[in-house]
Amino acid sequence: MEHSNHDAHGSGYHGSVKSYLIGFVLSVILTVVPFGMVMVGGFDPKLIFWSISLLAVVQIIVHLKYFLHLDFSVEGRPNTFTFLFTGLVIVMVVGLSLWIIYASNDMMM
Repeated sequence: MEHSNHDAHGSGYHGSVKSYLIGFVLSVILTVVPFGMVMVGGFDPKLIFWSISLLAVVQIIVHLKYFLHLDFSVEGRPNTFTFLFTGLVIVMVVGLSLWIIYASNDMMM
């Protein structure tokens, strides 16, 4: 039987322990900061809302980079485009479904 140079999960980049630790530490920080803002109190609700929203987007980017290893390098480009296309399809299905539901509701009134 011939052995392949590929591991059981394919030939994609799986990251290093250092990469996972950086992602983990950033994720913890991006979770603790908004949690602390809410628990301490005394902040303007608009500031809390926008802080949580911004840090959530940053955390999504951290997860995509450090845990899913999505990037635009030559090796990661196909996975990144697959992910983006999947996201586009989901946004279209959900968005168009909501549009149809609200349009139907308006027609019923």
